[in-house]
Amino acid sequence: MLVHTIDEVREKIEEWKKQSLTVGLVPTMGALHDGHLSLIKKSVEKCDKTVVSVFVNPIQFCPGEDLDKYPRTLDADEKLCNDAGADIVFAPSPKEMYGEGHILSNDFLTYVIPPFFYTNKLCGKSRVGHFDGVCTVVNKLFNIVQPDFAFFGEKDRQQLIILKKMVKDLNIPVEIIPCPIVREESGLALSSRNKYLSDDDKIHALALSKILFNIKACYNKGITDVKALTETAYSYLNEHHSLEYLEFRDAQDLEEKKTADDNTIVFIALKIGDVRLIDNIALK
Repeated sequence: MLVHTIDEVREKIEEWKKQSLTVGLVPTMGALHDGHLSLIKKSVEKCDKTVVSVFVNPIQFCPGEDLDKYPRTLDADEKLCNDAGADIVFAPSPKEMYGEGHILSNDFLTYVIPPFFYTNKLCGKSRVGHFDGVCTVVNKLFNIVQPDFAFFGEKDRQQLIILKKMVKDLNIPVEIIPCPIVREESGLALSSRNKYLSDDDKIHALALSKILFNIKACYNKGITDVKALTETAYSYLNEHHSLEYLEFRDAQDLEEKKTADDNTIVFIALKIGDVRLIDNIALK
């Protein structure tokens, strides 16, 4: 069932709640792939009803980013959601989400601002304000759908950690369910932005997963020095790569790690041409 308005969603949610049905929410920006489908299937397994939101959220894009060209494939997305067992596909417009005129700055719109300690690093360092937009739209979706559970992929691990912090700090009655990264057979993490990659670019993009898998293998052999583990990455990089960051962070609060341990996540971001890709791996 495809709906475009908040009122339509709320009407259905009210009906479900009267029947004491559990509701799962899978927030997406569309251009769905098998990674998204794994979240939807997890929700369908765990919950009585599943809502998938499809909304390219303008306030989480920074100036110069790919808002206008971000892939929009609603017809295909709706079919995938229906085939996976979703009950509602909620595809609002920016006007529906943010109001008439939707002046989308925090001079005029109420934003949810996550802690600076969690956002001034990794993706937040180069994408200033990105996580403000993420937390704002997710908080709005939680208020609209009132889910019991919300499903997020671990590929966007910084986002996942920040959203868990938001839910805890704001006493939002939603349980966030982390779901594993889904990868191509080659090891490349699935992403909507992979659609921008040529066949050659995809080969170069394998550097992300190769670097992470190798770091984990070295850690499993007893190497814990972060500098030494970082240096193992450079043999996988060439002129086709622009490394933005490779960092070792705490799995709960993103504190920088000087020595790797079982509570460490390794984060990487690099560009292949104009396409920015991210990935991460837990060392335990």
